[in-house]
Amino acid sequence: MNKVAVIGSGNVGATTVQRLAELNIADVVMVDIVEGLPQGKALDILQAAPLMGYDVDVTGTNDYADIADSNIVVVTAGIARKPGMDRSDLLATNIKITQQVCENIQKYAPNSIIMTVTNPLDIITYAALRCTQFDRNRVFGMSGLLDSSRFASFIAKEMNCSVRDVNAMVLGGHGDSMVPLPEYSTVSGIPLSKLMDDETINRIVDRTVNAGAEIVGHLKNGSAFYAPSAAITIMVEAILKDTKKIVPASAFLNGEYGQHDICLGVPVKLGRSGVEEIIELELTDEEASALQRSAEAVKKGIETIRT
Repeated sequence: MNKVAVIGSGNVGATTVQRLAELNIADVVMVDIVEGLPQGKALDILQAAPLMGYDVDVTGTNDYADIADSNIVVVTAGIARKPGMDRSDLLATNIKITQQVCENIQKYAPNSIIMTVTNPLDIITYAALRCTQFDRNRVFGMSGLLDSSRFASFIAKEMNCSVRDVNAMVLGGHGDSMVPLPEYSTVSGIPLSKLMDDETINRIVDRTVNAGAEIVGHLKNGSAFYAPSAAITIMVEAILKDTKKIVPASAFLNGEYGQHDICLGVPVKLGRSGVEEIIELELTDEEASALQRSAEAVKKGIETIRT
């Protein structure tokens, strides 16, 4: 049986564990430093198994030793945004948490694949890669798939069509500099530019960029977790089932898109070994410039952890 470890039992972590259990493709262990919290939530999820029909083991623990033999470790641990904060405001605290987590992954699950979820995601992904010294295909961040799902949901709402007909693509950093790509976003194969005017597209793009903050503004105390956990689950499934699914994710670039020594959102192929290929899209000058600006914003954050 496959095994997935989820670090953090907050809303994102616990909902991810629930979704993974319902997929019925791996045993799941949830780790948290708060005594009783992962144990209680895991027990609750396990007791739903007879009703929902999944037959995997779900455990909660405060001991990192229990992540041993995990195929994938999903890192959700960290503080969440509050109204008025952007993702970069979380950097100092969440870097320290990530370093502690990665030391334990190195010790107890050295052969695992790491998916980061904690914000600021691209910088956290870079820190996890640097800390563990794993091969670059084994450390990546969940970002672009979530942003693309948000973009797709807004497109479907605007078109009054099924979300199943929409494919959307968002590249770049997981923040205000993200780069939604209307020309690579389609409804039943029809490019967005053929279906709506520039003003409408720009409005949807702006809402996509600010989608996380919009949710934080509503919640007041906390941030999104239903959509993020769904994106995590899709990516975990692609790896465990070796489906070669192509999704945007934060991956380490070594020349791709003209970028070096950075983790940034790009299309990747996910399989049993993690990021098996980085897909390079042909971008317009405007799109390439936007991606460069996004990369520069991420690099500023990375510089703060190099020193």
